[in-house]
Amino acid sequence: MPASIRPGDVLADRYRLVDLLSESGNGRFWRAHDRVLERHVALHVIAADDDRAEGLLAAARRSARILDPHILRVLDAERSGHLCYVVNEWGSGTSLDIMLAAGGELSPRRAAWVVGEVAAACARAHAADVPHGRLNPENVLIDTSGAVRVIGWCVDAALHGRPTGRVADDVADLAGLLYAGLTGRWAGPSSSAVPPAPTDHGRVLRPRQVRAGIPRDLDALCDEVLNPQPGCGTMAAEAFRAVLEEFVGDPTGLQESMTSRLVSGGHETVVLPQVPEFTVREAEELTRPTPPTPPAEPAEPAEPADREDGRDDPEGAGAGEGADDAPGESTGEVTQAEMPGFLVADDAASPAPPPPFEEPPARPLFAPDPPEGAPVRRSRQPDPGRGSQQYWPWDTEAGSRTGGAGGGAGGGWVDTGWPTGTGPVVEEEVPGRNSFRVAAILLAALVVLVAVTVAFNLGRGRTPLGTVPEEESPSATASAPAEVGPLDVASVSDLDPQGSDGGEYPELTGLVVDGDPATAWRTSTYKQDFGPGGLKDGVGLVLDLGEARSVAEVALRLVGSPTDLELYVVDEAPTGVPSEQGLAPAATVSAAAEEVVVLDEPASGRYLVVWITSLPTVPDGFRSEVAEVVPRG
Repeated sequence: MPASIRPGDVLADRYRLVDLLSESGNGRFWRAHDRVLERHVALHVIAADDDRAEGLLAAARRSARILDPHILRVLDAERSGHLCYVVNEWGSGTSLDIMLAAGGELSPRRAAWVVGEVAAACARAHAADVPHGRLNPENVLIDTSGAVRVIGWCVDAALHGRPTGRVADDVADLAGLLYAGLTGRWAGPSSSAVPPAPTDHGRVLRPRQVRAGIPRDLDALCDEVLNPQPGCGTMAAEAFRAVLEEFVGDPTGLQESMTSRLVSGGHETVVLPQVPEFTVREAEELTRPTPPTPPAEPAEPAEPADREDGRDDPEGAGAGEGADDAPGESTGEVTQAEMPGFLVADDAASPAPPPPFEEPPARPLFAPDPPEGAPVRRSRQPDPGRGSQQYWPWDTEAGSRTGGAGGGAGGGWVDTGWPTGTGPVVEEEVPGRNSFRVAAILLAALVVLVAVTVAFNLGRGRTPLGTVPEEESPSATASAPAEVGPLDVASVSDLDPQGSDGGEYPELTGLVVDGDPATAWRTSTYKQDFGPGGLKDGVGLVLDLGEARSVAEVALRLVGSPTDLELYVVDEAPTGVPSEQGLAPAATVSAAAEEVVVLDEPASGRYLVVWITSLPTVPDGFRSEVAEVVPRG
């Protein structure tokens, strides 16, 4: 790879190199600018004599055949001089590996939607026999609008020297992408910087074994593709997409919600210029017009004093001595003469320092007592000659003469026209006072009357309102729940609607109600579990209770765990898959070896159906054994 190419170089008189994004294996990945169409493009560059050059150009031609909105298209490919390059569409966003490293795992629905979008692109490309070849999290991009875009279709595998990709590898990588979105671990066959998934004896652990709370549908899909059973065919990308689409349902809002997981770059810090600080007093003086300068008078010597800002004068002199400084010399302080808006005469002496700050006189906490013999308060008297009726509550001689305006702490009538000690003293009547007293007396009498009435009624054995108490009904005394006991079972049959012979060991069905835990009914041994990828949706047992009975709980004793099952209480025995016949389960549980399933609400019906939807593992496959089923009601 020539080392002379650098940012700013122009390839084919069109593509100007801007940023070197990555470099590996004598290949370089650039962000470039298309000077013809004025847009950014992605540029893969290797040496023209590199062994991968011919394969890279062939991969670019295959990728250009696929037109899909999820795929970043190949725009150009050429061998020019000593370089071979491929130009791709530029995408802005966050790749899946960076998203997982920065924000952790995706929610199951988001992960299923993202991988479903990639699977849709794979389905279209695989129909044209053009696999990706290296479908890892680094090549899945969530752009700035939340849409999913795939990077380097065919081209990335050719740059890494890999042969033409296979469809089966792409499907396995799809399962690896789903596994990574759910657990943050990579389990696909292609290489990736995401931490690898844990394994046990060569098998990738199921996603539910790595992270709790993963839905069983997604767990089974990953396990089926990543740990294929011998003799089972490879799932197609279209089938993979269909399973994810059914799980996601209505995708409205998912694309917009993915923008919250984008990893944004750093933000530039903007530093504003410092704003000069002024005190409130200085700001007022700056906005006040400058008064004319009075004639200068000789300044008297001032005593040394502390400055207002709390620092001592270093020379032991006041500010008045600062006028004797030589022109051009500075004392290090900003004076009014140095600030705009002030005019100072040349021969004016500096003003004397302000006097020391004096504390204001203490104000009394309480008003002074009135003079001897004067009333504490006097009622307001209208002044015939004036319209003012202002009143100062404390009457003093000074307040009577001056009207209280300049009487300091004294008080009294405010210029009412009546001298102190004269005029009639009238008792002021507060409006509504008598009505309030009457209301309070009536309220107290009413409370006493109600209390006496209640006490009298209770003493006669009646209710507080005087009514005769009702006798307790028999139903109130019998509110205690009845005890739950075992129900009789008339017969037991097996249910295998998807089997070729329609049965699963029918001769052993009676063992589930014989009361002996050592005997058990069992299913066949399957190579893969029930579910979306299995041969069956499930098998089960039908217990005939003889007549319609109310079932409150079911005690189960199983061999092996966990066993996923559904319980149905119905009036007619089902002949097919219960869910497909429109039946609603009374309980759904992942049962242990011994389990008592308590129904949310007691269900009534003649038949109890135990429908098994997932089998525990055994050394040679998957099999379930049921030793005892005891319905109680």
